[in-house]
Amino acid sequence: MSTFTVEATEELGIPDVLFWTMSALTVMCFSQFPQLRERGYTPLKDASCFTNGYMENTIDWIPGISSVRLKDIPTVIWTTDPKDEFVDYLVKLIPWTLKGAAVILNTFEQLEHGILEQFSSMMDHVYTLGPIHLLHKEVQKDDHSTEAIQSNLWKEDDSCIEWLNSKKAGSVAYVNFGSITVMTENQLVEFAMGLANSMQYFLWIIRPDLVNGGPIDLPPEFFIASKDRGMLATWCNQELVLSHPSVGAFLTHCGWNSVLESLSAGVPMICWPFFADQQTNCLSCCSYWGVGVEIDNNVNRKEVENVVRDLMEGEKGKEIKKKTLEWKNKAEEAIKHGGSSYLNLDKMIEEVLLAPKI
Repeated sequence: MSTFTVEATEELGIPDVLFWTMSALTVMCFSQFPQLRERGYTPLKDASCFTNGYMENTIDWIPGISSVRLKDIPTVIWTTDPKDEFVDYLVKLIPWTLKGAAVILNTFEQLEHGILEQFSSMMDHVYTLGPIHLLHKEVQKDDHSTEAIQSNLWKEDDSCIEWLNSKKAGSVAYVNFGSITVMTENQLVEFAMGLANSMQYFLWIIRPDLVNGGPIDLPPEFFIASKDRGMLATWCNQELVLSHPSVGAFLTHCGWNSVLESLSAGVPMICWPFFADQQTNCLSCCSYWGVGVEIDNNVNRKEVENVVRDLMEGEKGKEIKKKTLEWKNKAEEAIKHGGSSYLNLDKMIEEVLLAPKI
């Protein structure tokens, strides 16, 4: 999605297909950054905006979105600097995006239908090819040359699957905060004790750099309280873990890939967004699609304990599980032969990549 490729392809006379790796809702929010500036929502006055209720202000004029709080907009906009370079870049990026021959979004039509309708009036060629990890598997059935494609940033620990094999269906809470999210030592301890006190089985992926500026130091009482119920690993094959029948919930930072992988596997989410588009994804999961429950940023062990237990054992968990399975079925329909994403892949190739040059 670089502006530089648009300039280069214009000069060379070849099509430029821009791939936004975020949700349609997030991209639509980015497209409104100039308006957010003009209407005075950004830059923020000062740090007091995070404590005086200012971030609860609702915005009801973004196309395709009935209402969204300022705190749900991607965190790039939460700057106090009127000359923030990244905001400047994103303000310039959307007009360049509109110049591209086509835009690919890793979503599917039923998931974000209202937003996508608005995009179709803004640009000529928008193709939803998601969930791309599922579409990849569908294409792989006919083209085995793609089997070597991988995208992990860390080495996987295969013992996770062996451990999951020994557990009952839906009995394990899977915890993974992604490749780059970091937390404080106190937050780590609160998550740890909340998981231990929930009395649920859990698989927790703890990267060596998960704690900001320090080592991983879990208290002895955590290991005592969670004895024989928890497994810790440094990384795993997330698709395999989420699709495993023993996994009943996913405690996640709400990165877009993780959200789509969880939806595709029919696994309810406990959402702890950290930065970037994760707050926006959390809004979609908890308010629009009914597949998740949010944990406050100031994480508290009692809240973690209650939310994990409720989602794994309670009536609300059953309702969310039912809704997540409905989205799982819709995602699978989108990538099958004749589904919207499968057809869009063919259309994008024929209408853009193979189209005669004018």
